[in-house]
Amino acid sequence: MVPASNYHPIDSENRDPGNSASTARRRREPSSHSASTSPGIGIDYGTSNSAAAIFDGSDIHLVQLESDAVVMPSATYIDRNYRIKTGQAAINQYIADNVGRTVELSAEVIGEVRTSTGQLGEHGLPEEASTQKVYGKSFVDGGQQGRLFRGIKRLLGSNESRRLMVFDRPFRLVALITPLLARIKTSIESRLPGSSPQPDSSGHVCIGHPVNFEASNADGNSRALSLLSEAYGYAKFKRQSFYPEPIAAALSYLFAHPNCAQQTILAVDFGGGTLDLCILNCIGMEFDVVATHGIALGGDQIDQLLFRELLFPLLGKGEMWRRAGEDREIETLFPFEEYEEFLLNWAVSYMLNQNKFTTPLMQRIEIGDAASKKFRRLYDLIKNNFSYLLIQSLKDLKAELSTQQIASIDIPELDIELSVTRAQFEQLIGGILEKFQGAITHLLTQANMTAGDIQLVIRTGGSSLIPAVKRILENQFPGKVVEHDPFTSVAAGLAIAEFQGLGELRVEQRLHKHLQ
Repeated sequence: MVPASNYHPIDSENRDPGNSASTARRRREPSSHSASTSPGIGIDYGTSNSAAAIFDGSDIHLVQLESDAVVMPSATYIDRNYRIKTGQAAINQYIADNVGRTVELSAEVIGEVRTSTGQLGEHGLPEEASTQKVYGKSFVDGGQQGRLFRGIKRLLGSNESRRLMVFDRPFRLVALITPLLARIKTSIESRLPGSSPQPDSSGHVCIGHPVNFEASNADGNSRALSLLSEAYGYAKFKRQSFYPEPIAAALSYLFAHPNCAQQTILAVDFGGGTLDLCILNCIGMEFDVVATHGIALGGDQIDQLLFRELLFPLLGKGEMWRRAGEDREIETLFPFEEYEEFLLNWAVSYMLNQNKFTTPLMQRIEIGDAASKKFRRLYDLIKNNFSYLLIQSLKDLKAELSTQQIASIDIPELDIELSVTRAQFEQLIGGILEKFQGAITHLLTQANMTAGDIQLVIRTGGSSLIPAVKRILENQFPGKVVEHDPFTSVAAGLAIAEFQGLGELRVEQRLHKHLQ
Protein backbone atom coordinates (compact mmCIF):
# COMPACT_ATOMS: atom_id res chain seq x y z
CA MET A 1 0.00 0.00 0.00
CA VAL A 2 1.42 3.39 -0.95
CA PRO A 3 0.07 6.89 -0.36
CA ALA A 4 -1.92 8.22 -3.28
CA SER A 5 0.26 11.31 -3.34
CA ASN A 6 3.32 9.18 -4.25
CA TYR A 7 1.74 6.77 -6.70
CA HIS A 8 1.80 6.70 -10.50
CA PRO A 9 -0.32 3.91 -11.84
CA ILE A 10 0.46 3.51 -15.55
CA ASP A 11 3.57 3.92 -17.68
CA SER A 12 2.27 5.67 -20.80
CA GLU A 13 5.45 4.77 -22.70
CA ASN A 14 5.18 1.02 -22.07
CA ARG A 15 1.47 0.38 -22.10
CA ASP A 16 0.14 -2.99 -23.23
CA PRO A 17 -0.82 -2.54 -26.91
CA GLY A 18 -3.80 -4.85 -26.47
CA ASN A 19 -7.02 -4.26 -24.58
CA SER A 20 -5.63 -4.22 -21.08
CA ALA A 21 -2.92 -2.39 -19.20
CA SER A 22 -0.55 -4.30 -17.00
CA THR A 23 -0.94 -4.45 -13.25
CA ALA A 24 1.00 -1.61 -11.67
CA ARG A 25 2.42 -1.52 -8.16
CA ARG A 26 5.58 0.52 -8.63
CA ARG A 27 6.47 3.72 -6.88
CA ARG A 28 7.24 6.49 -9.37
CA GLU A 29 8.83 9.91 -9.18
CA PRO A 30 6.10 12.50 -8.49
CA SER A 31 5.61 15.33 -10.93
CA SER A 32 7.06 18.70 -10.05
CA HIS A 33 3.68 20.22 -9.19
CA SER A 34 2.70 20.35 -5.52
CA ALA A 35 0.02 21.87 -3.34
CA SER A 36 2.39 24.66 -2.29
CA THR A 37 2.53 26.21 -5.75
CA SER A 38 -1.05 26.57 -7.04
CA PRO A 39 -4.37 24.76 -7.21
CA GLY A 40 -4.60 21.51 -9.14
CA ILE A 41 -6.26 21.73 -12.55
CA GLY A 42 -7.83 18.75 -14.30
CA ILE A 43 -9.39 18.54 -17.76
CA ASP A 44 -11.43 15.62 -19.00
CA TYR A 45 -11.49 16.04 -22.78
CA GLY A 46 -14.06 13.43 -23.72
CA THR A 47 -15.34 11.86 -26.91
CA SER A 48 -18.79 13.43 -26.46
CA ASN A 49 -18.37 16.01 -23.68
CA SER A 50 -15.64 17.80 -21.77
CA ALA A 51 -15.35 19.03 -18.19
CA ALA A 52 -12.75 20.81 -16.06
CA ALA A 53 -12.16 21.17 -12.33
CA ILE A 54 -9.93 23.02 -9.88
CA PHE A 55 -8.78 21.58 -6.54
CA ASP A 56 -7.43 24.02 -3.94
CA GLY A 57 -6.41 21.41 -1.39
CA SER A 58 -9.72 21.30 0.40
CA ASP A 59 -12.53 21.79 -2.12
CA ILE A 60 -13.23 20.79 -5.70
CA HIS A 61 -14.56 23.57 -7.94
CA LEU A 62 -16.16 22.54 -11.23
CA VAL A 63 -15.51 25.07 -13.98
CA GLN A 64 -18.54 26.45 -15.81
CA LEU A 65 -17.77 25.84 -19.48
CA GLU A 66 -21.16 26.80 -20.93
CA SER A 67 -23.40 29.66 -19.89
CA ASP A 68 -25.67 27.27 -18.02
CA ALA A 69 -23.58 24.12 -17.54
CA VAL A 70 -20.26 22.77 -16.31
CA VAL A 71 -20.19 20.21 -19.11
CA MET A 72 -19.45 21.27 -22.69
CA PRO A 73 -19.97 19.25 -25.89
CA SER A 74 -16.64 18.30 -27.44
CA ALA A 75 -17.46 20.05 -30.70
CA THR A 76 -15.61 22.38 -33.08
CA TYR A 77 -17.23 24.24 -35.98
CA ILE A 78 -15.22 25.96 -38.71
CA ASP A 79 -16.99 28.19 -41.24
CA ARG A 80 -15.92 29.15 -44.76
CA ASN A 81 -13.90 32.07 -43.44
CA TYR A 82 -12.15 29.69 -41.03
CA ARG A 83 -13.77 31.28 -38.02
CA ILE A 84 -14.13 28.78 -35.20
CA LYS A 85 -16.80 28.09 -32.62
CA THR A 86 -16.66 25.43 -29.94
CA GLY A 87 -19.01 23.61 -27.58
CA GLN A 88 -22.76 24.09 -27.80
CA ALA A 89 -22.27 27.21 -29.94
CA ALA A 90 -20.54 25.03 -32.55
CA ILE A 91 -23.51 22.65 -32.70
CA ASN A 92 -26.03 25.48 -32.82
CA GLN A 93 -24.18 27.17 -35.67
CA TYR A 94 -23.91 23.93 -37.63
CA ILE A 95 -27.64 23.33 -37.31
CA ALA A 96 -28.48 26.90 -38.30
CA ASP A 97 -26.17 26.82 -41.34
CA ASN A 98 -26.62 23.31 -42.61
CA VAL A 99 -29.67 21.34 -41.53
CA GLY A 100 -32.37 21.63 -44.18
CA ARG A 101 -29.98 23.15 -46.70
CA THR A 102 -30.08 21.69 -50.20
CA VAL A 103 -26.67 20.20 -50.94
CA GLU A 104 -25.12 20.72 -54.37
CA LEU A 105 -21.86 18.98 -55.14
CA SER A 106 -19.46 19.88 -57.91
CA ALA A 107 -16.24 18.18 -58.92
CA GLU A 108 -13.16 19.65 -57.31
CA VAL A 109 -10.94 21.66 -59.67
CA ILE A 110 -7.33 20.67 -59.07
CA GLY A 111 -5.73 22.67 -61.91
CA GLU A 112 -5.69 23.58 -65.58
CA VAL A 113 -3.87 22.10 -68.57
CA ARG A 114 -2.99 23.76 -71.88
CA THR A 115 -4.83 22.29 -74.86
CA SER A 116 -3.16 24.40 -77.57
CA THR A 117 -0.15 26.61 -78.04
CA GLY A 118 -0.56 30.33 -78.48
CA GLN A 119 -0.81 31.41 -82.13
CA LEU A 120 0.09 34.73 -83.73
CA GLY A 121 -3.01 36.83 -84.27
CA GLU A 122 -3.86 39.19 -87.11
CA HIS A 123 -1.89 42.01 -85.50
CA GLY A 124 1.21 39.87 -85.10
CA LEU A 125 0.74 39.44 -81.36
CA PRO A 126 0.57 36.04 -79.64
CA GLU A 127 -2.89 34.99 -78.59
CA GLU A 128 -3.64 33.30 -75.28
CA ALA A 129 -3.35 29.51 -75.40
CA SER A 130 -6.48 27.44 -74.82
CA THR A 131 -6.78 25.61 -71.51
CA GLN A 132 -9.26 23.35 -69.79
CA LYS A 133 -9.86 22.63 -66.14
CA VAL A 134 -8.77 19.33 -64.61
CA TYR A 135 -11.24 17.82 -62.13
CA GLY A 136 -10.30 15.56 -59.25
CA LYS A 137 -12.17 12.55 -57.93
CA SER A 138 -13.37 14.32 -54.77
CA PHE A 139 -16.40 16.62 -54.66
CA VAL A 140 -16.94 20.04 -53.14
CA ASP A 141 -20.19 21.09 -51.49
CA GLY A 142 -20.37 24.64 -52.77
CA GLY A 143 -23.18 25.67 -50.44
CA GLN A 144 -21.68 24.25 -47.27
CA GLN A 145 -21.30 27.04 -44.74
CA GLY A 146 -19.08 25.22 -42.28
CA ARG A 147 -17.94 21.86 -40.95
CA LEU A 148 -18.70 20.44 -37.51
CA PHE A 149 -16.29 18.04 -35.85
CA ARG A 150 -17.25 15.77 -32.96
CA GLY A 151 -15.69 12.60 -31.59
CA ILE A 152 -12.15 13.63 -32.63
CA LYS A 153 -10.80 11.79 -29.59
CA ARG A 154 -11.80 8.52 -31.24
CA LEU A 155 -9.32 9.21 -34.06
CA LEU A 156 -6.25 9.99 -31.95
CA GLY A 157 -5.06 6.38 -31.64
CA SER A 158 -5.34 5.68 -35.36
CA ASN A 159 -2.55 6.21 -37.88
CA GLU A 160 -5.06 6.61 -40.71
CA SER A 161 -6.63 9.98 -39.77
CA ARG A 162 -3.71 12.38 -39.65
CA ARG A 163 -5.53 15.25 -41.41
CA LEU A 164 -9.15 16.12 -42.12
CA MET A 165 -10.16 18.43 -44.95
CA VAL A 166 -11.92 21.68 -44.06
CA PHE A 167 -12.99 23.07 -47.41
CA ASP A 168 -9.70 23.32 -49.33
CA ARG A 169 -7.35 23.12 -46.36
CA PRO A 170 -6.12 20.00 -44.54
CA PHE A 171 -6.38 20.30 -40.75
CA ARG A 172 -4.40 18.15 -38.35
CA LEU A 173 -6.40 16.60 -35.52
CA VAL A 174 -4.42 18.77 -33.10
CA ALA A 175 -5.71 21.91 -34.83
CA LEU A 176 -9.31 20.78 -34.33
CA ILE A 177 -8.82 20.07 -30.61
CA THR A 178 -6.77 23.14 -29.64
CA PRO A 179 -9.56 25.78 -29.93
CA LEU A 180 -11.75 23.83 -27.53
CA LEU A 181 -8.90 23.46 -25.04
CA ALA A 182 -8.07 27.17 -25.35
CA ARG A 183 -11.67 28.03 -24.50
CA ILE A 184 -11.53 25.72 -21.49
CA LYS A 185 -8.33 27.45 -20.36
CA THR A 186 -10.05 30.84 -20.54
CA SER A 187 -12.90 29.52 -18.41
CA ILE A 188 -10.41 28.12 -15.89
CA GLU A 189 -8.63 31.48 -15.64
CA SER A 190 -11.92 33.20 -14.83
CA ARG A 191 -12.56 30.66 -12.06
CA LEU A 192 -9.16 30.84 -10.36
CA PRO A 193 -9.01 32.78 -7.08
CA GLY A 194 -8.31 36.50 -7.46
CA SER A 195 -9.33 38.84 -10.23
CA SER A 196 -5.81 38.97 -11.68
CA PRO A 197 -4.28 35.49 -11.75
CA GLN A 198 -0.50 35.28 -11.62
CA PRO A 199 1.26 34.54 -14.92
CA ASP A 200 1.23 30.82 -15.69
CA SER A 201 -1.24 30.20 -12.85
CA SER A 202 -3.42 28.28 -15.32
CA GLY A 203 -0.58 27.00 -17.50
CA HIS A 204 -0.47 23.59 -15.85
CA VAL A 205 -2.90 20.71 -16.11
CA CYS A 206 -3.48 17.03 -15.44
CA ILE A 207 -4.81 15.42 -18.63
CA GLY A 208 -7.08 12.41 -18.52
CA HIS A 209 -6.70 9.49 -20.89
CA PRO A 210 -8.48 6.17 -21.40
CA VAL A 211 -6.73 2.91 -20.60
CA ASN A 212 -6.56 2.28 -24.33
CA PHE A 213 -7.50 4.75 -27.05
CA GLU A 214 -9.97 3.59 -29.66
CA ALA A 215 -8.51 1.99 -32.80
CA SER A 216 -5.07 1.94 -31.20
CA ASN A 217 -2.43 -0.52 -32.40
CA ALA A 218 0.97 -1.30 -30.93
CA ASP A 219 1.97 2.37 -30.68
CA GLY A 220 -1.51 3.93 -30.81
CA ASN A 221 -1.64 4.92 -27.15
CA SER A 222 1.71 6.70 -27.31
CA ARG A 223 0.72 8.46 -30.53
CA ALA A 224 -2.60 9.59 -29.07
CA LEU A 225 -0.94 10.94 -25.92
CA SER A 226 1.59 12.83 -28.05
CA LEU A 227 -1.18 14.46 -30.08
CA LEU A 228 -3.09 15.39 -26.92
CA SER A 229 0.07 16.84 -25.37
CA GLU A 230 0.71 18.91 -28.49
CA ALA A 231 -2.85 20.27 -28.51
CA TYR A 232 -2.67 21.21 -24.83
CA GLY A 233 0.68 22.87 -25.50
CA TYR A 234 -0.79 25.05 -28.24
CA ALA A 235 -3.56 25.98 -25.79
CA LYS A 236 -0.74 27.23 -23.50
CA PHE A 237 -0.82 24.47 -20.93
CA LYS A 238 2.95 24.34 -20.61
CA ARG A 239 3.24 21.99 -17.63
CA GLN A 240 1.39 18.76 -18.29
CA SER A 241 0.88 15.46 -16.54
CA PHE A 242 -1.27 12.48 -17.49
CA TYR A 243 -3.53 10.23 -15.45
CA PRO A 244 -5.88 7.34 -16.36
CA GLU A 245 -9.53 8.35 -16.44
CA PRO A 246 -11.02 5.42 -14.43
CA ILE A 247 -8.48 5.91 -11.64
CA ALA A 248 -9.26 9.65 -11.61
CA ALA A 249 -12.94 8.82 -11.18
CA ALA A 250 -12.11 6.55 -8.25
CA LEU A 251 -9.82 9.21 -6.76
CA SER A 252 -12.61 11.81 -6.73
CA TYR A 253 -14.88 9.29 -4.99
CA LEU A 254 -12.23 8.56 -2.35
CA PHE A 255 -11.85 12.29 -1.75
CA ALA A 256 -15.61 12.61 -1.20
CA HIS A 257 -15.52 9.63 1.21
CA PRO A 258 -12.18 9.96 3.04
CA ASN A 259 -13.13 7.67 5.93
CA CYS A 260 -13.72 4.56 3.85
CA ALA A 261 -12.62 1.37 5.52
CA GLN A 262 -10.12 -0.89 3.82
CA GLN A 263 -11.79 -2.25 0.71
CA THR A 264 -11.29 -3.32 -2.87
CA ILE A 265 -12.96 -0.99 -5.35
CA LEU A 266 -13.97 -1.52 -8.96
CA ALA A 267 -14.33 1.73 -10.95
CA VAL A 268 -16.43 1.54 -14.13
CA ASP A 269 -16.17 4.55 -16.48
CA PHE A 270 -18.52 3.96 -19.43
CA GLY A 271 -18.47 7.03 -21.68
CA GLY A 272 -19.04 8.07 -25.27
CA GLY A 273 -16.06 6.33 -26.88
CA THR A 274 -14.48 3.87 -24.46
CA LEU A 275 -15.20 1.62 -21.50
CA ASP A 276 -12.47 1.96 -18.87
CA LEU A 277 -12.16 -0.17 -15.75
CA CYS A 278 -9.79 -0.39 -12.80
CA ILE A 279 -9.52 -2.27 -9.50
CA LEU A 280 -7.98 -0.54 -6.48
CA ASN A 281 -7.10 -1.73 -2.98
CA CYS A 282 -7.91 1.25 -0.77
CA ILE A 283 -7.67 2.54 2.78
CA GLY A 284 -9.05 6.05 2.93
CA MET A 285 -7.13 8.10 0.34
CA GLU A 286 -4.31 5.55 0.03
CA PHE A 287 -4.52 2.91 -2.67
CA ASP A 288 -2.79 0.38 -4.86
CA VAL A 289 -3.83 -0.10 -8.47
CA VAL A 290 -4.37 -3.83 -8.93
CA ALA A 291 -5.42 -3.92 -12.59
CA THR A 292 -6.83 -1.81 -15.42
CA HIS A 293 -8.65 -2.71 -18.63
CA GLY A 294 -10.14 -0.70 -21.47
CA ILE A 295 -11.95 -1.37 -24.75
CA ALA A 296 -13.47 0.71 -27.55
CA LEU A 297 -17.09 0.59 -26.45
CA GLY A 298 -19.32 3.56 -25.71
CA GLY A 299 -22.32 5.69 -26.46
CA ASP A 300 -21.27 6.49 -30.03
CA GLN A 301 -21.34 2.80 -30.92
CA ILE A 302 -24.80 2.53 -29.39
CA ASP A 303 -26.02 5.49 -31.46
CA GLN A 304 -24.75 3.93 -34.67
CA LEU A 305 -26.33 0.59 -33.78
CA LEU A 306 -29.70 2.28 -33.20
CA PHE A 307 -29.37 4.06 -36.55
CA ARG A 308 -28.81 0.73 -38.28
CA GLU A 309 -31.58 -1.17 -36.53
CA LEU A 310 -34.29 1.48 -36.19
CA LEU A 311 -33.83 3.88 -39.09
CA PHE A 312 -32.16 1.97 -41.91
CA PRO A 313 -35.32 -0.12 -42.54
CA LEU A 314 -37.30 3.13 -42.82
CA LEU A 315 -34.84 4.40 -45.44
CA GLY A 316 -35.02 1.41 -47.76
CA LYS A 317 -32.62 -1.18 -46.37
CA GLY A 318 -33.72 -4.68 -47.31
CA GLU A 319 -36.05 -3.58 -50.14
CA MET A 320 -35.90 -5.00 -53.66
CA TRP A 321 -34.94 -3.10 -56.82
CA ARG A 322 -36.40 -4.02 -60.20
CA ARG A 323 -34.84 -2.55 -63.34
CA ALA A 324 -34.39 -3.32 -67.00
CA GLY A 325 -31.46 -5.41 -68.16
CA GLU A 326 -30.16 -6.08 -71.67
CA ASP A 327 -32.60 -8.88 -72.42
CA ARG A 328 -34.74 -9.22 -69.31
CA GLU A 329 -35.84 -7.48 -66.15
CA ILE A 330 -33.45 -7.76 -63.20
CA GLU A 331 -34.58 -7.85 -59.58
CA THR A 332 -32.04 -7.58 -56.75
CA LEU A 333 -31.78 -6.06 -53.31
CA PHE A 334 -31.27 -2.32 -53.48
CA PRO A 335 -27.51 -1.67 -52.82
CA PHE A 336 -28.17 0.10 -49.52
CA GLU A 337 -24.77 -0.94 -48.16
CA GLU A 338 -23.18 1.68 -50.41
CA TYR A 339 -24.96 4.41 -48.41
CA GLU A 340 -24.53 3.06 -44.89
CA GLU A 341 -21.13 4.40 -43.81
CA PHE A 342 -21.94 7.87 -45.14
CA LEU A 343 -25.20 7.92 -43.18
CA LEU A 344 -23.58 6.70 -39.98
CA ASN A 345 -20.79 9.27 -40.24
CA TRP A 346 -23.05 12.30 -40.54
CA ALA A 347 -20.15 14.77 -40.98
CA VAL A 348 -19.45 13.34 -44.46
CA SER A 349 -23.00 12.32 -45.41
CA TYR A 350 -23.15 15.26 -47.86
CA MET A 351 -20.94 13.13 -50.13
CA LEU A 352 -24.06 11.11 -50.99
CA ASN A 353 -25.08 14.02 -53.21
CA GLN A 354 -23.44 12.47 -56.23
CA ASN A 355 -25.22 11.07 -59.25
CA LYS A 356 -24.01 7.56 -58.53
CA PHE A 357 -26.02 7.67 -55.28
CA THR A 358 -29.00 9.87 -56.16
CA THR A 359 -29.77 8.41 -59.61
CA PRO A 360 -30.50 4.88 -58.32
CA LEU A 361 -32.72 6.43 -55.64
CA MET A 362 -34.72 8.39 -58.20
CA GLN A 363 -35.10 5.28 -60.36
CA ARG A 364 -36.30 3.30 -57.36
CA ILE A 365 -38.77 6.03 -56.35
CA GLU A 366 -40.28 6.00 -59.84
CA ILE A 367 -41.45 2.40 -59.36
CA GLY A 368 -44.22 3.85 -57.20
CA ASP A 369 -44.76 0.88 -54.88
CA ALA A 370 -45.15 0.95 -51.10
CA ALA A 371 -41.38 0.96 -50.57
CA SER A 372 -40.91 4.02 -52.77
CA LYS A 373 -41.87 6.17 -49.78
CA LYS A 374 -38.80 4.87 -47.93
CA PHE A 375 -36.48 5.79 -50.77
CA ARG A 376 -38.08 9.23 -51.07
CA ARG A 377 -37.31 9.63 -47.37
CA LEU A 378 -33.67 8.70 -47.97
CA TYR A 379 -33.47 11.05 -50.96
CA ASP A 380 -34.86 13.94 -48.88
CA LEU A 381 -32.44 13.13 -46.06
CA ILE A 382 -29.51 13.34 -48.47
CA LYS A 383 -30.59 16.46 -50.34
CA ASN A 384 -31.47 18.37 -47.17
CA ASN A 385 -28.52 17.24 -45.04
CA PHE A 386 -30.61 15.72 -42.24
CA SER A 387 -28.11 13.09 -41.00
CA TYR A 388 -27.16 15.01 -37.88
CA LEU A 389 -30.83 15.56 -37.08
CA LEU A 390 -31.35 11.78 -37.06
CA ILE A 391 -28.29 11.08 -34.91
CA GLN A 392 -29.34 13.68 -32.35
CA SER A 393 -32.87 12.21 -32.26
CA LEU A 394 -31.37 8.82 -31.44
CA LYS A 395 -29.24 10.32 -28.66
CA ASP A 396 -32.36 11.93 -27.19
CA LEU A 397 -34.22 8.62 -27.45
CA LYS A 398 -31.44 6.80 -25.62
CA ALA A 399 -31.39 9.37 -22.83
CA GLU A 400 -35.17 9.32 -22.44
CA LEU A 401 -35.21 5.52 -22.15
CA SER A 402 -32.90 5.82 -19.15
CA THR A 403 -35.79 7.35 -17.19
CA GLN A 404 -38.90 6.19 -19.10
CA GLN A 405 -40.24 2.81 -20.19
CA ILE A 406 -41.11 4.11 -23.66
CA ALA A 407 -39.79 6.93 -25.83
CA SER A 408 -40.49 8.24 -29.32
CA ILE A 409 -38.65 9.59 -32.33
CA ASP A 410 -40.56 12.26 -34.23
CA ILE A 411 -38.91 13.76 -37.29
CA PRO A 412 -41.64 15.47 -39.33
CA GLU A 413 -39.14 16.65 -41.95
CA LEU A 414 -38.78 13.01 -43.04
CA ASP A 415 -42.18 11.73 -41.97
CA ILE A 416 -40.58 9.49 -39.35
CA GLU A 417 -42.45 8.69 -36.18
CA LEU A 418 -41.86 5.58 -34.09
CA SER A 419 -41.93 4.49 -30.47
CA VAL A 420 -39.39 2.26 -28.76
CA THR A 421 -39.80 0.52 -25.42
CA ARG A 422 -36.95 0.06 -23.00
CA ALA A 423 -37.24 -3.71 -23.50
CA GLN A 424 -36.83 -3.29 -27.27
CA PHE A 425 -33.87 -0.99 -26.75
CA GLU A 426 -32.16 -3.48 -24.46
CA GLN A 427 -32.72 -6.25 -26.97
CA LEU A 428 -31.15 -4.13 -29.71
CA ILE A 429 -28.02 -3.42 -27.67
CA GLY A 430 -27.70 -6.98 -26.40
CA GLY A 431 -24.36 -7.47 -28.14
CA ILE A 432 -22.94 -4.31 -26.58
CA LEU A 433 -24.15 -5.42 -23.14
CA GLU A 434 -22.38 -8.75 -23.65
CA LYS A 435 -19.13 -6.92 -24.42
CA PHE A 436 -19.63 -4.80 -21.30
CA GLN A 437 -20.04 -7.92 -19.17
CA GLY A 438 -17.09 -9.55 -20.90
CA ALA A 439 -14.82 -6.60 -20.10
CA ILE A 440 -15.62 -6.89 -16.39
CA THR A 441 -14.99 -10.63 -16.46
CA HIS A 442 -11.67 -10.04 -18.21
CA LEU A 443 -10.57 -7.52 -15.58
CA LEU A 444 -11.49 -9.81 -12.66
CA THR A 445 -9.62 -12.68 -14.30
CA GLN A 446 -6.62 -10.45 -14.91
CA ALA A 447 -6.62 -9.45 -11.25
CA ASN A 448 -7.12 -13.08 -10.14
CA MET A 449 -10.30 -12.05 -8.33
CA THR A 450 -13.98 -12.93 -8.25
CA ALA A 451 -16.97 -10.64 -7.85
CA GLY A 452 -17.02 -11.54 -4.16
CA ASP A 453 -13.60 -9.91 -3.68
CA ILE A 454 -15.03 -6.50 -4.65
CA GLN A 455 -16.53 -4.46 -1.80
CA LEU A 456 -17.55 -1.36 -3.77
CA VAL A 457 -18.34 -0.58 -7.42
CA ILE A 458 -18.15 3.05 -8.60
CA ARG A 459 -20.26 3.65 -11.69
CA THR A 460 -19.62 6.77 -13.78
CA GLY A 461 -19.79 8.04 -17.38
CA GLY A 462 -22.84 8.91 -19.48
CA SER A 463 -23.40 5.37 -20.79
CA SER A 464 -23.41 4.03 -17.23
CA LEU A 465 -26.86 5.62 -16.84
CA ILE A 466 -28.43 3.00 -19.13
CA PRO A 467 -30.70 0.86 -16.91
CA ALA A 468 -29.46 -2.41 -18.44
CA VAL A 469 -25.88 -1.44 -17.56
CA LYS A 470 -26.95 -0.66 -14.01
CA ARG A 471 -28.71 -4.01 -13.80
CA ILE A 472 -25.66 -5.98 -14.97
CA LEU A 473 -23.56 -4.41 -12.23
CA GLU A 474 -26.24 -4.84 -9.55
CA ASN A 475 -26.72 -8.49 -10.44
CA GLN A 476 -23.00 -9.23 -10.30
CA PHE A 477 -22.25 -7.00 -7.29
CA PRO A 478 -25.52 -6.84 -5.33
CA GLY A 479 -25.75 -3.94 -2.89
CA LYS A 480 -22.25 -2.69 -3.75
CA VAL A 481 -22.85 -0.30 -6.69
CA VAL A 482 -22.88 3.48 -6.27
CA GLU A 483 -23.36 6.16 -8.93
CA HIS A 484 -20.67 8.83 -8.85
CA ASP A 485 -20.99 12.12 -10.79
CA PRO A 486 -21.39 10.58 -14.27
CA PHE A 487 -20.14 13.60 -16.22
CA THR A 488 -17.67 15.32 -13.87
CA SER A 489 -16.03 12.65 -11.70
CA VAL A 490 -13.00 12.27 -13.97
CA ALA A 491 -12.29 16.02 -14.18
CA ALA A 492 -12.52 16.30 -10.37
CA GLY A 493 -10.14 13.36 -9.91
CA LEU A 494 -7.65 14.81 -12.37
CA ALA A 495 -7.57 18.10 -10.45
CA ILE A 496 -6.84 16.18 -7.24
CA ALA A 497 -4.19 14.11 -9.02
CA GLU A 498 -2.40 17.23 -10.22
CA PHE A 499 -2.53 18.90 -6.82
CA GLN A 500 -1.04 15.81 -5.19
CA GLY A 501 1.57 15.30 -7.89
CA LEU A 502 0.15 11.99 -9.09
CA GLY A 503 0.13 12.64 -12.82
CA GLU A 504 2.83 11.10 -14.94
CA LEU A 505 5.04 13.30 -17.09
CA ARG A 506 5.71 12.42 -20.70
CA VAL A 507 9.27 11.31 -21.56
CA GLU A 508 10.22 14.63 -23.18
CA GLN A 509 8.99 16.56 -20.11
CA ARG A 510 10.92 14.28 -17.75
CA LEU A 511 14.10 14.86 -19.79
CA HIS A 512 13.54 18.63 -19.75
CA LYS A 513 13.01 18.55 -15.99
CA HIS A 514 16.23 16.63 -15.34
CA LEU A 515 18.22 18.95 -17.59
CA GLN A 516 17.15 22.04 -15.63
